[in-house]
Amino acid sequence: MGLMNNNRRALALFSGGLDGMLAVKALEKQVFFVNCLHFTSPFFGEPEKIKHWQEACGLDVRAVDIGPEFVRMLAGGVRFGFGKHLNPCLDCKILMLDTARKFLSELGAKFIITGEVLGQRPMSQRRDAMDIVSREAKVRNLLLRPLCARRLKPTPMEESGLVDRDLLFGITGRGRKDQLGLAREFGLAETPNSGGGCKLSMPESARRYAPVLARMPSPDVRDFFLANVGRQFWAGNHWLCVGRDHADNDRLESLAGDEDLVFTLENFPGPVAVGRAHPGASWDPETVRAAAAFTATFSPRARKGMRPVNVRVRRGAQVEVVSVSPAREERPEFQEPSGSEIAQVRERLGY
Repeated sequence: MGLMNNNRRALALFSGGLDGMLAVKALEKQVFFVNCLHFTSPFFGEPEKIKHWQEACGLDVRAVDIGPEFVRMLAGGVRFGFGKHLNPCLDCKILMLDTARKFLSELGAKFIITGEVLGQRPMSQRRDAMDIVSREAKVRNLLLRPLCARRLKPTPMEESGLVDRDLLFGITGRGRKDQLGLAREFGLAETPNSGGGCKLSMPESARRYAPVLARMPSPDVRDFFLANVGRQFWAGNHWLCVGRDHADNDRLESLAGDEDLVFTLENFPGPVAVGRAHPGASWDPETVRAAAAFTATFSPRARKGMRPVNVRVRRGAQVEVVSVSPAREERPEFQEPSGSEIAQVRERLGY
């Protein structure tokens, strides 16, 4: 493959789903070598699966972290609106394709392919939306969609004969019958589900992200990784993340910054909690005590004791111990995010 003529190289956006895999196999059938880019962020991506895709599916895949760029786009206001929740599907695809375009010369690829199917997704795979994406990402003459190409205008790659249009497909709609048939035709050993799995399109995750966007002045990628873990609580602009199990506790410890507060119980089993420090919230002694008491309420043994318990509060290298009463009803200020904040964020950051 390393000696293959660069004219026979393509670059694919690959989320891990069946459609993207079929698009790659369609080009491989025409004797192209395809490099796959798997984009990652706090909201999507499964880089831990790359080795499996390489070994079991015969794909050449590399992870590309676009988390910082994605968060800047999201927090700064999206151009083409949201889907049902906080998913900026068109802006997202534009960012991915624009990033992929910059890899073309590095990898010696001549064009980009995606697994998009005309009419499959109501926001991003309408004909007009697909035109907007290719125009705004500056890939109008570089983008080929093999699964629905015969429903679209011929691309320069097809017109020049570099790609045989007759060997491409004209799939449309939301059904999966045609894709499953192609999977059998290509002899795929496994048929993955639809790719993507964007957390921004899921109501539970959108509730987690909405207060970060609404209450923090300049959220960054670290904040959204933190929002993915454990139980989420807010008291005004004070953000507290509470672990649900050992895995959450370990993850919260790893995500805590030097300025964050890390709460753990002394002498009782219980969660790790992280209070995020940010310019919009000052963790004064009263708020620290309230968060410590609230954290203690998640230890059944501490609550059963009906007496004050000690909570360690670590901030960087500094540690203090506060004695608090683990009575949850006395800490009503800490509330889980509600869905109502999603609408506010959509209105403020959408177009």
